[in-house]
Amino acid sequence: MEIDFPVARHLPSRAVSFFCRLAAVGLIAAAGLFPAAHAGDLSKADIERRFEPPLHVQDKLSQIPAWPLTSELEPDAGPVGYVFESIDLAPVPGFEGTPMNFLVSIDRKGNFMNVELLRQHEPVFLGGLGEAPLREFITQYAGRNIKQQFLIALNAARNRTGPADTRSSQTTLDGVSKATASVRIVNQTVLGAALEVARAKLGFADRSKHGPAAQVRADIDDPVAFDEMLKNGMVGRLRLTNAEVEKLFVGTDGAEVDEEGLAQPEAVFTDIYIAYLNTPSIGRAILGDAQYQEAMARNFENRHLWWIGSAGRYPIVDDNFVPGGQSSRLSMAQDGLFLELRDQGFEPKDITGPPPLNTSLLFGVYAEAGLDPGRPLDLTLTITRAKGMILPSLTHKTVTLKYAPPGRLFIYPPEPLPEWVLAWQQRWLDLSILSAALIVLSIALARPRWISVDARRLKIFRLGFLAFTLLYIGWYVQGQLSIVQVTGALKSLKSGQGLSSFLYDPISLLLIAFTLVSFVIWGRGTFCGWLCPFGALQEFVGLLGRKLRLPRLHIPLAVAKRLEWGRYIALAVLVGAAVFVPRQGESLNELEPFKTAITVGFDRSWPFVAYAVALLVAGAFYYKFFCRFICPLGAVMSLGGRLRRFDWLTRRIECGKPCQSCKAKCAYDAIEPAGEIRYDACFQCLDCVGIYHDARRCPVLLYEKKGLVLTPKGVMVAGSAD
Repeated sequence: MEIDFPVARHLPSRAVSFFCRLAAVGLIAAAGLFPAAHAGDLSKADIERRFEPPLHVQDKLSQIPAWPLTSELEPDAGPVGYVFESIDLAPVPGFEGTPMNFLVSIDRKGNFMNVELLRQHEPVFLGGLGEAPLREFITQYAGRNIKQQFLIALNAARNRTGPADTRSSQTTLDGVSKATASVRIVNQTVLGAALEVARAKLGFADRSKHGPAAQVRADIDDPVAFDEMLKNGMVGRLRLTNAEVEKLFVGTDGAEVDEEGLAQPEAVFTDIYIAYLNTPSIGRAILGDAQYQEAMARNFENRHLWWIGSAGRYPIVDDNFVPGGQSSRLSMAQDGLFLELRDQGFEPKDITGPPPLNTSLLFGVYAEAGLDPGRPLDLTLTITRAKGMILPSLTHKTVTLKYAPPGRLFIYPPEPLPEWVLAWQQRWLDLSILSAALIVLSIALARPRWISVDARRLKIFRLGFLAFTLLYIGWYVQGQLSIVQVTGALKSLKSGQGLSSFLYDPISLLLIAFTLVSFVIWGRGTFCGWLCPFGALQEFVGLLGRKLRLPRLHIPLAVAKRLEWGRYIALAVLVGAAVFVPRQGESLNELEPFKTAITVGFDRSWPFVAYAVALLVAGAFYYKFFCRFICPLGAVMSLGGRLRRFDWLTRRIECGKPCQSCKAKCAYDAIEPAGEIRYDACFQCLDCVGIYHDARRCPVLLYEKKGLVLTPKGVMVAGSAD
């Protein structure tokens, strides 16, 4: 049963225009109900309230936006950690286009102390799942080290039988179901900010340039003689004569002040040896089995250990050296980043091979410092000369020994894949199924005659595919495209962040790519008619309304065309809000019921559920009500559909003149009285294609079988004159 609106048939165009303007004003006024959040950094006082004694927050650093943390328990140890806001260091745009902000604290070894949510704008966490799952997710960072590779499990259920899998080089965080892309962006934000601080203040190397650090091969344990180790690079050596050192000071106050050196220019000034002990082959050869076992047993913190010895006049430590401390004469660096080289309080005895040594010590570097033992490092010796007795003038010169043990002693792990690649790998099965479905749909739309000429066959195929769209694409793999992706892209581009965040959601990106291609070939209806989960849900509700024999409302085509401008007005308001008042725009995006009905499956507070249900009920009385008159994403699709290059829905000259069969059966009012297809309004249900080719349903073909011709003047015998 259909209910016509005779008043609407004569509705003045001015009234329709007024209705559209009123809708726009209403949307803008609604935006004013949601005040914008104040942006800006936390103050020192804000930070101090979060840390209790013995920790104290110091003044914000000038070279990097971070606050040092000191401890009453270690008053002379310097900063024991750093606290910082992620948005200052890694403003990664989120799904909605706005970066999230976290307060992150790390200790001096690179371990996360805490991660606190300050601000976020992810649609799924704003009103869908709420912030609780996000807050629970970030609690997992505490105690983990930023040197590890962080992996994200698809959802927490994978690890409920026990703790997340954690190895020495990688750790796994439980993800959040229905928010896979968002939590990957969270991870990139937190890690990116922490690594920036660690590189600047903790001396961590930038692994993005060289990949993960090499690992010692414990299976290679073949000690060789000292001379052989010198030849093959297992032991590094720096030998300087007095003459070579004198050349360093030419033209300075330190020139010609070393009388002994001037008297014996070819004598040895210093002869330094270095060997990396963590590799068993080198460690056992240098220390011997007993000392090697003792040194490794004392290395509780798994530090990188080197034996460094020296002969000659100038030892590697001066008279002020304190065991367990650092030598003022030695420094170590890799890739320009200095490492804290500290004595381990262990003096090896009976080193066989080198000349008599004046110093033989073990030095170590924290394992968390980011050193790669398989790559070259620089051991720098500082040589100091003094001129004058009272307030002497000191001149410093440095010489550097480059040292890298043979590569065969290490395992070089493959470079970790980018986070977005891991996301694609984890979704390979879903992507394969979706790709197969898109191929099937493409074949059906490219060759629509076979699938549509049989009305029953088309009904089975269409309802089956729509069920797949709703259940699999929508509710299972979370592939509901949204206006949020459009406004988010605008925000990201406006802020200069690019569109890389889309890579973290492979399902949506595949659908976006397919939809963009479909614009050129078929127009807007490919997505709206076949791939939109909420649209599929509306279609099933409409069919249920027919089964229940609910009255179907009818609005005259001229009025419906004007009401269709409502979705363009909604689009304009949402785009304008995203660009100019983004905070209000987030609230206005709730005009779409997709998050409520599809993303969280109606698991929201009652006002959102009531709104979504009301739209579905409206669709039961007026077919695809939301899609046709309100949907801002539908407006985007209609605009994109203007790229269409083919009129692929064929028409006859008789269509509309006089035949109105297809127009009468089109549930979307997408066929003009004159017979032309309105592609901007077409949902590509293929009903008209089936009628066009079916001799049992197309009046033109029916009359043709009887030898008659359908003309604007009526039915005539084929071949007869006017």
